[in-house]
Amino acid sequence: MQQRVKTFFICIAIPLLVGGISALLSQNSMETFQQLNKPPLSPPGFLFPIVWTFLYILMGIASYLIITSNEDKQQIQPAFVLYGLQLFVNFWWSIFFFNFEWYLFSFLWLILLWLLIYFTIQAFYGISKIAGYLMIPYLLWVTFAGYLNFFIFLLN
Repeated sequence: MQQRVKTFFICIAIPLLVGGISALLSQNSMETFQQLNKPPLSPPGFLFPIVWTFLYILMGIASYLIITSNEDKQQIQPAFVLYGLQLFVNFWWSIFFFNFEWYLFSFLWLILLWLLIYFTIQAFYGISKIAGYLMIPYLLWVTFAGYLNFFIFLLN
């Protein structure tokens, strides 16, 4: 039981750390965001860290459900490769967008992230339906982020 609790917290800590380090590396992101011409439906800057924290926690819970499932390791390993790849791509997006201001490249990078999330959801769903469902809000938010990113590219 103690090992499962430790695993649970490690699974949640990993995406939170990925997001936190990325945020640290793009520290002035909200200042940059405020100065951009933004499309309709753009949320206030303070909302982003709240939403991302929630999404990272959901990702961590989903990964915990996968890692503690009784499925064959042959099925779990590809799911975790996809999960790791999408975390890697997620990490770099804010740096490309805010630090380098590569808005078109960031949009294309976001499409890659969207595809990796989609395939991660499929892989997770095949192991644990709940884990797959827990990743859906992330996909929806990245879809919305794609809208914002694309129109920020056009307007700036």
